[in-house]
Amino acid sequence: MRLLTHDTVQRVWTVEVRPHRHGPVLSCSHCPSPDEAQAAGTTRRSALAHLARHARSGALPAHLRTCQCRERGCSWHRRHRGCHGPVRLALTGEHGGTRWRLADVCTACAATITHTAVVPESCDRSPEAGPRSRPAPQPARGTGFVRADAQARVREMLVYLASALPQSCSPGARLLALQCALRTNGCGEVRLPTGLLRGMRLHQRIDLWEELEYAHWLRRDNRRPVRARLLDAAMQAQPQRLQRARAAHWALRPLPRCPAPRTLPGAARLAALVLAAHTRPDGTGTAELDLLMHLCGQTPQQLNDLLDLLTRSRFLSSWHDIRSEGEVFWQLGRPPSTTLDGRSRDHSCRA
Repeated sequence: MRLLTHDTVQRVWTVEVRPHRHGPVLSCSHCPSPDEAQAAGTTRRSALAHLARHARSGALPAHLRTCQCRERGCSWHRRHRGCHGPVRLALTGEHGGTRWRLADVCTACAATITHTAVVPESCDRSPEAGPRSRPAPQPARGTGFVRADAQARVREMLVYLASALPQSCSPGARLLALQCALRTNGCGEVRLPTGLLRGMRLHQRIDLWEELEYAHWLRRDNRRPVRARLLDAAMQAQPQRLQRARAAHWALRPLPRCPAPRTLPGAARLAALVLAAHTRPDGTGTAELDLLMHLCGQTPQQLNDLLDLLTRSRFLSSWHDIRSEGEVFWQLGRPPSTTLDGRSRDHSCRA
């Protein structure tokens, strides 16, 4: 029997955009011949598409995949942390978007490496697997499993969009991109009903669509403002459309028992969704401050103001941060209890 060596199971690819007299070209670490360099007409899209091809051709079973960050002494992030969690494909942008790395990284390392997003599982599908067959019937899942699956999908998509979209992208555009990414069909086309946009308070917000178009993330049908085609290669040909649709519905109202922050500004609604996606079943949550700032697109002071706003709106009952550890802890709010005379008691506070 042939044993797999350490070099065989390595899965890390790097492409770099280099200047050329005929325009920028892509230089790949796994394509030794100069002829493999590709003209980068749309630099980021070409780089991501090239990395996606390597990931598909080098597909491995889950038990053979290892954290490539750990194999290199966890040198890709500033703090050394213990590796834990499933190994996923992580995309990292470096040098102002001129260098991209796609590698197998554990969940803990992926959350710590700057400018990194976990690539959705659909991007790891090998083309040699042949045409898609109808999935085998699955046993019925409980509501708890469905909610946990929806929460995990939203959490992963938020991490991906935080790196795929420009840092200057507004919170409203990020919320719109999330719904587009989760509701797209197998061809990368999406249609958002007018009622859905109204409920999200994004109806007739043409400026949000223009932000995503300017970032070359989607192309909108001018005749139908609620129809668009996603240009992001990672968002095309995603399987499990039913599960993604459930995740998109969960993102609209992730915590039914807590006051819905629909009347709050877009930045507060995005922050509430990020917190809900990282909240445990007992109503408490913990996340690194750097991760929350990355997902919300806010500075430390802006994030503090948003958490205070969510506390005043009773979405949170309390929150506090530990500066020495760089982590934020929070407790979700509870519906106000009603006294015998019909008055409600307010229990919101900040720790």
